Amino acid sequence: MRQQLRMRFPEGRAKAFTLSYDDGVEQDITLIELIRAHGCKCTFNLSSGEYPPEGHVWEQGRIHRRMPLSRCQGVYVGGDIEVAMHGTHHPFWDAMPAEAAMWDVINDRRELEAQYGRVVRGAAYPFGAYSDTAVEMLRLAGIKYCRTVNSSHSFNIPADWLRLSATCHHRDPELERLADRFVSADTGRVRDPMMFYVWGHTYEFEDNNNWGVMEKLLDTVGGHDDVWYATNIEIYDCWEAFTRLYFSADGNRAYNPSAVDVWVWNGEETVKIPAGGSADV
Repeated sequence: MRQQLRMRFPEGRAKAFTLSYDDGVEQDITLIELIRAHGCKCTFNLSSGEYPPEGHVWEQGRIHRRMPLSRCQGVYVGGDIEVAMHGTHHPFWDAMPAEAAMWDVINDRRELEAQYGRVVRGAAYPFGAYSDTAVEMLRLAGIKYCRTVNSSHSFNIPADWLRLSATCHHRDPELERLADRFVSADTGRVRDPMMFYVWGHTYEFEDNNNWGVMEKLLDTVGGHDDVWYATNIEIYDCWEAFTRLYFSADGNRAYNPSAVDVWVWNGEETVKIPAGGSADV
């Protein structure tokens, strides 16, 4: 058996970049324009019970401007966008009675799936607040990952996807250094897969008049052949497929029961294990 056997992203890439933005606000439209111009993808965390009424006009000077449902349905479309949960009414799940919190979670998932015509499996904790009970509640509700507001300042694949820490917030003073470190990493020398994960709220760009932060980030990170640009759930699914591999008794052959190809690095070369097939590793 090989001494090294590490996950790789599609086409054998060692690096992945993803974004996560909350609340379903008008400024998300600008972010979507930017990510599409740079070939990137983003997960948007929405609250199915917090849309303003159709035709609502926000007062002058309001920064946090949620969009009505009909507008959201026209905005959050396409394979480059994931819709994830953020609580039906954006509550503190950790502070609520478990029964009430469970209703909020299940209802949010059901409503978002009906509103956007897709299966919802990801989430971000409202206010970043979570507890062991909230984590177990999400697991039972079929949620596969949930993002906290913690920053790891690393590119590690999470050990616990229901306590997912991003690399950093877009306001983090380390953002530029981390971006440079990520893109400059030599793919041929990378052992463990690298996930660069940035989160925030797009209304903050308007509030701080600093859209240039995101533009610079995407200029730096976008457009690299050795980077996989993915939504949060796509990275989770890649990791899950890797963990489902079966190995021969001598460890030299792997069987892939998943419906997607899995790529691994064995310390010398990158190997593709085809969907439903086997390969020497």
